[in-house]
Amino acid sequence: MRKPVIDYRKVRLSNITGPEFRHLFYFVGWIIYLQMFAWTERNIDPLKCWVAYSPLDSKIPFNEWFIIPYVSWYILMWFAIFYFLLYKVDTFKGMSKYILFCQIVAIISYVFFPSRQDLRPAGLWQEHPLHAVSEFPRSNIATWAVKVLYTTDTNTGVCPSLHVAYSLAVASAWGKDPTARKWVKTTIWIWVILICISTVFVKQHSVVDVFAALVMCIFAELIAFWPYWKNKFRKHFAK
Repeated sequence: MRKPVIDYRKVRLSNITGPEFRHLFYFVGWIIYLQMFAWTERNIDPLKCWVAYSPLDSKIPFNEWFIIPYVSWYILMWFAIFYFLLYKVDTFKGMSKYILFCQIVAIISYVFFPSRQDLRPAGLWQEHPLHAVSEFPRSNIATWAVKVLYTTDTNTGVCPSLHVAYSLAVASAWGKDPTARKWVKTTIWIWVILICISTVFVKQHSVVDVFAALVMCIFAELIAFWPYWKNKFRKHFAK
């Protein structure tokens, strides 16, 4: 088994702020974000949210089988986090900066410009958008999985899509790893593209949410990986 570059068994309260372990504090950002997001879910009335919608959304058919790449996002994220944490600490730091920036922008958006989407199949709105009953055009294991997703993840706090942003953070970080093989990078990018596409096909996000995430990611990319791009620009203009 490959040996980790850092022995995390040595982490103590007395040394966690030292240079060897201080990158673990990036996880504090996740904790704060999740707490803030939970607060928005409890306290922001969905009826007061602006509705994210583009005419393109109506042209994209609901396809329950995209639930597979959609939920594979969890595998991608956990695998990337622990792989970089164990074997590519500098890459972990870059990816974490990217994600932290997206979390800050997203939570500001969710608090001051709360959003929701009304795209779920044949939604029969009752007194409250969170109590929508969805009728699916088909009945199979994939629609069952989508129904479970709908009941565990509300249709609020959608713009920008962090499902898209986090995926791009992973792909960007992996793409800059000089030791990663080309087929691995290609596989990760294909995986991430399928995840991003899946958000609109399972009607968890509007096209608006995806494009907002892309714009946010441009800034996240520059902030997290500016030394990389600075070096790229320098080499390009030096020719």
